Amino acid sequence: MAFVNKSNSETLKKYLTLDQGGKIQAEYIWIDGDSGLRGKTTTLNKYPEHVSELKEWNFDGSSTNQAPGDNSDILLRPVAFFKDPFRGGDNIIVLNECWNNDGTPNRTNYRHSCAKVMDTYADAYPWFGIEQEYTLFDTDGQVLGWPKGGYPGPQGPYYCSVGASNAFGRDIVEAHYRACLYAGIKISGVNAEVMPGQWEYQVGPCEGIEMGDHLWVSRYLLHRVAEDFGVVVSFHPKPIPGDWNGAGCHTNYSTLAMREEGGIKAIHEAIEKMAEKHADHIAVYGEDNDKRLTGQHETGHISQFSSGVANRGASIRIPRHVAAEGKGYLEDRRPASNIDPYRVTEIVVTSSLA
Repeated sequence: MAFVNKSNSETLKKYLTLDQGGKIQAEYIWIDGDSGLRGKTTTLNKYPEHVSELKEWNFDGSSTNQAPGDNSDILLRPVAFFKDPFRGGDNIIVLNECWNNDGTPNRTNYRHSCAKVMDTYADAYPWFGIEQEYTLFDTDGQVLGWPKGGYPGPQGPYYCSVGASNAFGRDIVEAHYRACLYAGIKISGVNAEVMPGQWEYQVGPCEGIEMGDHLWVSRYLLHRVAEDFGVVVSFHPKPIPGDWNGAGCHTNYSTLAMREEGGIKAIHEAIEKMAEKHADHIAVYGEDNDKRLTGQHETGHISQFSSGVANRGASIRIPRHVAAEGKGYLEDRRPASNIDPYRVTEIVVTSSLA
């Protein structure tokens, strides 16, 4: 039996209620060289009123696949902060960009270019909503709730399910939902997914760069919550081979023109432009996405672009109510669950508006 790293919450609680003497704990988090998340804590003398008041910090990039050992210092530049649901009080979680010491963005820093694009097209008021799917595993590498050494019954009863025989991991889902709300993440819903042990939560609507910020911090919170329960979160787009649904990050997108009366015309124009750059989109829509975009299990094939109304087998879907109302948004169903949302939102905006 693998070691289970569960928090001893009752023992920890007596320490977390101790007075902090007016000091603030700030958890600086960042995206590492393998699209994972890292974090370390510093003490602040007071609560910041604005992100600009937060100090720049640094870390050893050679230990995170972000720098060579002979020039390893990587700078952390705060870009947003949120309430800390784990420590409570005035303690905060600080999201950072990674910068090299020569003043250039680290190769993992996709936020920098995304922010410039969002500033350029700010007058279009781009809104996003991302549906983050993920799979829960126990520490033995078994999907949570699956029989040891075997498989559950076929897909069908698990989507939006209730009951101990169909829904596995709800405590983690509920804890994460509440942690996001407390932190200030714009989480808008959750549901059990088609494969047992797989769940989804939605973040948005968010405007511009805020989409990537909120999704990355929500992922950090999910990992931390799962850590407390001794469970592992996987964002792999096809965690289990065979006749099981993969995991995606469906990206809902609109501009002001799409949301206004007659916006369906702008939606179709955007889809036509995005179709022309299908290969460019696929290149940044997640690792191992070819294992998911097979044309089966509610996906379009990775090599072909398609679109349609209410068609979950299309690359881009126009929801039925959007077509009926003649305005609204589109849903890009191609992004995998392990995307960098900065790269995805950037290319969606540039492809559709440039």
